[in-house]
Amino acid sequence: MKALIFDIRRFCVNDGPGIRTTVFFKGCPLRCLWCHNPESQLNKPEPFLRMDKLEGKFFEHEEQIGYEIDLDELLEILFRDRAFMEESGGGVTLSGGEPLWQWKFSAALAQKLSESGIHVAVDTCGYVQLRVFEAILPYTHLFLYDLKGYDNHRHKENTGASNSLILENLEYLIHQRANIILRYPVIPGYTDSEDDVRGILSIMKRNSDILREIHLLPYHKLGQNKYRGLQASNPMPENIPDADESVGHIESIFKSNHFIVKIGG
Repeated sequence: MKALIFDIRRFCVNDGPGIRTTVFFKGCPLRCLWCHNPESQLNKPEPFLRMDKLEGKFFEHEEQIGYEIDLDELLEILFRDRAFMEESGGGVTLSGGEPLWQWKFSAALAQKLSESGIHVAVDTCGYVQLRVFEAILPYTHLFLYDLKGYDNHRHKENTGASNSLILENLEYLIHQRANIILRYPVIPGYTDSEDDVRGILSIMKRNSDILREIHLLPYHKLGQNKYRGLQASNPMPENIPDADESVGHIESIFKSNHFIVKIGG
């Protein structure tokens, strides 16, 4: 069994508790306008033009983003960091892209890790069929559940897809009493409207026994150079306002309702 990934990052501290190794799967069903990992979107390898600096001069070279990896090979790599995971209360995070687009591999990987005593977190946009969550839920200790917005019309404009399935899957995980942390990208003019924020707040208030924590992810422009490397146009304008004011306002709303708020992943 093989999967298409584009990176494995060790010693991560923002993808769940403790020190973690994060596997980035290639391919995503959404096309978020603000995506900071555009190289994760296509479910196939693609060329990337990288700019390197050597002795004050810049040099371009082309490399391939995305490669196949066997399940046993990936497990061998991940088990190397087991001591750091156990010492710090960390584990492995499946991210992307969307790890559940390659759900059979992700479920098999999560099962092997979980049965070996390793904490498994899944960072997901939730835009997959219910059977996918049914398959991976028994082996997942934490879902980092990305909500891109509450208003369905605005969600379609911003991501290219409805959020109906995403919200239905979230309700399923809540009903199953899964361990969930919500993640919400704060993009001024796109996701920071009062109705979007209040809509997500209403979900958390209805399910406050399960949903106790939300991570606000401020917009940054790190994806701009990646679009250049992919030789693709960036769908976001250059003059997006700083997100600090919006983040501060949204943080105060959730904190005033007694939820745990973290800025960043």
